[in-house]
Amino acid sequence: MSLTDVTKPTDVSLNTDLYELTMAQGYWESGMCDTRACFTVFFRDNPFSGGYAVACGTGQIADLVESFRYTDEDIAYLGGVEAPGGGAMFKPEFLEWLSHFTMDVDVWAAREGDVVFPREPIVRVEGPMVACQLLETALLNLVNFQTLVATKAARVVQAAEGHAVSDFGLRRAQGPDGGLAVARASYVGGCSSTSNCLAGKIYGIPVFGTHAHSWVMSFPTELDAFRAFARCSPKNCVLLVDTYDVRQGLRNAVTVAKEMEEAGERLAAVRIDSGDLAKLSKLARKMFDEAGLPYVRISASNDLDEYTIQSLFAQGAPIDSFGVGTKLATCDPQPSLGGVYKLSAVKKPGDDDWRPVMKLSEMSYKRTIPGIQHVLRFCDESGCPMGDVIVDEAALAGNAGLAVDVLDAELPLDLTAYEPHEVLVKMVEGGHGVGERPGLEDSKRLAREALMHLDPAVRRFLNPQIYPVGIERGLAALRQRLAREERAHQR
Repeated sequence: MSLTDVTKPTDVSLNTDLYELTMAQGYWESGMCDTRACFTVFFRDNPFSGGYAVACGTGQIADLVESFRYTDEDIAYLGGVEAPGGGAMFKPEFLEWLSHFTMDVDVWAAREGDVVFPREPIVRVEGPMVACQLLETALLNLVNFQTLVATKAARVVQAAEGHAVSDFGLRRAQGPDGGLAVARASYVGGCSSTSNCLAGKIYGIPVFGTHAHSWVMSFPTELDAFRAFARCSPKNCVLLVDTYDVRQGLRNAVTVAKEMEEAGERLAAVRIDSGDLAKLSKLARKMFDEAGLPYVRISASNDLDEYTIQSLFAQGAPIDSFGVGTKLATCDPQPSLGGVYKLSAVKKPGDDDWRPVMKLSEMSYKRTIPGIQHVLRFCDESGCPMGDVIVDEAALAGNAGLAVDVLDAELPLDLTAYEPHEVLVKMVEGGHGVGERPGLEDSKRLAREALMHLDPAVRRFLNPQIYPVGIERGLAALRQRLAREERAHQR
């Protein structure tokens, strides 16, 4: 989906991997168009060796589904795709059927901004097998990266301890749409603004920026450059003081700040983009305070991340705001969330019940969870989450608080003392969005509240406490039984 036009997304249906379409043709030819399927989206490990992730991109799922159709141009393109062995990849009869295709699915997902954890579904899709399959790549593309960015942003904002963080990552992002996704997701994760004007226009995110080193270098002296910028932008005057020498840059900034005061204006801040940020910010604070300019704020940039910011505050750096670019936009040091989309249940025409299915794999780590899965979150009286349990639909009315660890069936989990609520909410029914669609401010607010209620031990950066995620005992037993039966069947 092209994020540059969120009201009318374009190229949705072909924003996919080829094998989705080859499988769709196979389902069609095998008479499985009326077979229903259930898929879940989940990730196996928390990003950045942390204790949580912030769901993001789920607020755009309804737009994605509603916009999913094949145009005449799409069909013409697919008709011209050649198979490696020769001839057309797709049969004309299938393409004719595809030209009338509608994305008739139901989707449940974690609310955008909510905290989510490994192994549990963050999206569940039910519908015709072909429709569910065709949605896979576009859905993962929408949710994976934005969840990763929102999580990175939340960590950076946590390190900033209430000081403003602006997304400066556009020029280092993965293309135009990548830059927009970064701006959107980082805002959900807690950033206060972005340098990306297109994101400001599309999403209503506050934009921020002043001048670069080239501004200073284009004038005869740094002082001339500062004075010129103060004249043309007196209400948005942040001076970049490290083009030549930070100490002299600060002296020039003090001079301009005094001149602005005489003109009835105020210097908003200075920005330091290189050098020892802790030492130089202390020097800046001292110089401005001694000059009677305590209101001038200090902003820092230069390849910042949560660990650098945390270190700066540990050194007593009096920094008021941060511009975080490359390491936020590229999600350094983890470029991918690794979210997957796996089949968990099938229902053939005429069947009354779903048939749970699971992937065994050569690696037990990749074994999936069968059934129509729900996620129950158990919270104490203060609203602090105490653990999540994956529950099969048939067991929702039972004692879901009795569970086993999602990775170790021998490790019991008892959450019966706490009140549960469902994490996944219905966002799409029959291919159309349902319920109120939260705005970006709602998602940002939810992320802030969800992280505020999360145990600080889970939020810490170094060796975070593992948040309990379990499987309801009945579902765990079903999983073990299916594994035994599948192995016996395949022999």
